[in-house]
Amino acid sequence: MRWNRSLARRWSCLILGGALLMPYMMVGVLVSGILRGDQTASVLLPTQIGVFAAVLPVVALTGLFLPVRSLEISAAEGLLGVRVEPGVPGARRSWQERRRTAAWYTMHLAVGGLASGFTLAVVPFTVVSLALPFVGGAPDMLGYRVDGGWQAVGWAAAGVALLVPLVLLVHWSAALLARLAPPLLGPTPAERLAAAEEHARTLAQRNRLARELHDSVGHALSVVTLQAAAAGRVLDRDPALARTALSAIEQSARSALEDLDHVLGLLREDDHPASDRPVNDRPTDDRDQGADDPGRSREPAATLARLPELVAGAGVPVRLEAGDLAAVPGSVSREAYRIVQEALTNAIKHGRPPVDVTVGVREHALHLEVVNRTGGEPGRGRPGGGGRGVTGMRERVRLLGGEMDAGPREGGWHVRVRLPLRSHP
Repeated sequence: MRWNRSLARRWSCLILGGALLMPYMMVGVLVSGILRGDQTASVLLPTQIGVFAAVLPVVALTGLFLPVRSLEISAAEGLLGVRVEPGVPGARRSWQERRRTAAWYTMHLAVGGLASGFTLAVVPFTVVSLALPFVGGAPDMLGYRVDGGWQAVGWAAAGVALLVPLVLLVHWSAALLARLAPPLLGPTPAERLAAAEEHARTLAQRNRLARELHDSVGHALSVVTLQAAAAGRVLDRDPALARTALSAIEQSARSALEDLDHVLGLLREDDHPASDRPVNDRPTDDRDQGADDPGRSREPAATLARLPELVAGAGVPVRLEAGDLAAVPGSVSREAYRIVQEALTNAIKHGRPPVDVTVGVREHALHLEVVNRTGGEPGRGRPGGGGRGVTGMRERVRLLGGEMDAGPREGGWHVRVRLPLRSHP
């Protein structure tokens, strides 16, 4: 029963090809009649064969330009039962894809036309031949006079016998089309490369957002932990200082929530073309990146211009020395801010204040330096030793084509970064 259903669906696919071929055949018959000076369409078999051979190049030519790929993929998957890998949505049609689609379209119509023709000839002949033993009269069969009754049993047997090669023809033809559908209708090598690049861009974007979320929320949680501990120690003897610490906790938590909302807003826009662009395709200034995208968060990405705000909310004494940063491109400024934020987070978590932060432009490069004293408690010596802090900073520096040096120095810990201003992440 399953084989019967499969054969019926594949037979339907061939009949569909024959139906799509009919307009070409009708025009071909009319044109052949005009060329022969005959005003009536000829239905003679030799004429039909000649028209069939003549219209196939026209079918191939129209297949280059008609948007038939989606229709043929649906027919192949729904009727032939094959799996055709989809191409890149919205990609422009290449000539390689057009040629492969035209080849499949021509083969489908040609094989479907032949199968439909044999079906229209054999099935009615079989029905009439099976009825001959039960009816009277003397009909003509293929030019022969046949008496009705039991004398026509031979014709009935011949009609049934013709069904066998017809079924085999349909089975083999559909199997051929099913075998050729995936390579001809599937994605071209260029489309596969575009899909791989699109997937790589998506992964790079998600990785970048994960780093931003790690840096911003991790920094906020470090500040909150430090300030909460300070507030608990002075709550009874210095309520004013405790209120200041609680205010810093509130500000850090609000900033972390804003960053979290911004990142989640970007992640929800996976279907928007602009949201999957790599970082170097994004705007390189410090203006609101969501201005042209109503669905994107209106909160601009943090840049080096917000360093004083970052230092003020650190919760520990931080000495900031910043030069003229006007020449720093927006893309470098955003990544540099995250690097300083992560280095400051590590200093708060694993070191002791004060923390010295130096930022400046020298020799066409942005130089960053964060220095702090290491703590005396176990496990507080090496910043980032138990997490992805230093690793995340190195990834950002590598993407910007810069250099980074991080390690112990003179009883403390330092992070030095050099980022070329012409680099793109």
